[in-house]
Amino acid sequence: MSQKDLAESIGVTPPALSQSLSGNPTIGMLEKIAGALGVPLAELFADWTDGEIVCPHCGGRISVEIKKGGK
Repeated sequence: MSQKDLAESIGVTPPALSQSLSGNPTIGMLEKIAGALGVPLAELFADWTDGEIVCPHCGGRISVEIKKGGK
């Protein structure tokens, strides 16, 4: 999927998507991107191991707990 196609699928302009991704995207933007790509949000982070992701900005480890049932 091209960046242009991705932008269209989440309802933003290609420059707005580019600006968001080169800065500090909001969790809402990341959720939209993950949804458009059909992947869980955690898959947007390159290093996913044992319930942790690595922050793409600072390199710190973030623990992730997935709860079923939406609670």
